[in-house]
Amino acid sequence: MRKSLQLQAELTEEFGACVFDVTLDCEDGAPVGGEAEHAALVVELANAAGPGARVAVRVHPVDHPAFEQDIAIIAGQAGRRLCHVMLPKVESSNDIDAAVQALGAAGAGHLHLHVLLESPAAVHRAFDIASHTSVQSISFGLMDFVSAHGGAIPSVGMGIDGQFTHPLVVRAKLEIASACHANGKVPSHCVVTEFKDKAAMLAAARRAADEFGFTRMWSIHPDQIRPILEAFAPGEHEIEIASDVLVAAAAADWAPISHRHKLEDRASYRYYWQVLQRAHRTGRRLPETVQPWFEHENTSRRQAV
Repeated sequence: MRKSLQLQAELTEEFGACVFDVTLDCEDGAPVGGEAEHAALVVELANAAGPGARVAVRVHPVDHPAFEQDIAIIAGQAGRRLCHVMLPKVESSNDIDAAVQALGAAGAGHLHLHVLLESPAAVHRAFDIASHTSVQSISFGLMDFVSAHGGAIPSVGMGIDGQFTHPLVVRAKLEIASACHANGKVPSHCVVTEFKDKAAMLAAARRAADEFGFTRMWSIHPDQIRPILEAFAPGEHEIEIASDVLVAAAAADWAPISHRHKLEDRASYRYYWQVLQRAHRTGRRLPETVQPWFEHENTSRRQAV
């Protein structure tokens, strides 16, 4: 956990923006019987993180004996330093209601929830879960999802190729991405366990972004972060086109324009603005013509640091 926070600080300095969140894990990270001590460590690390850091926590599932203790300790003592709480093993909106109630009791009702869907039944309820007002993002739990099928999905379905080709896994990913986009939430792609193959990792991240509609992705190793950033960031040519179109549109008071012999209007303006936002969030250099649109955010970041 300390290494992850240190890497986040280093890349923030390099890119001029905090380009990834660090999620401190209680579900798999806490030893059995040592859940309270682990939660106290999470509090210590979260409160010690720099002002510009983005730190989250994955607590135990709502039906775990340590869940309420996690929330009481971590959200109660470090709620103002967390960017969100990750809730695993969500099966329905009832689980989210339970988490919201626990956060409120801990004085951290302001925190958004990022939820993990890890079973066929949970994926079936993806649209209902995504519509919950406290949910900000949905992640796909690949390995638990495959395991939940009792052997019906072969082990290759958890691999870097099979997870993009097995019909049941593909269907689950598309359901989650579609549910998120329908409700204005962020779909976050699952992990890739083959972290030593950077080329394969980059290809997987690009598929997640370009073919499946995910806008964030989990990493489980420091070597995965740069490939993910590269895959999810727009290319230089796309940034250039977005900048040119929006500058011309602004000059026309956002009326429809002809740009490079192509009609552009408010629908495409929204798309190109999202391109620039992605470029800014992933630390890409923006043309000088559009940099003033992000000056307030840059100034706020510098002041925070």
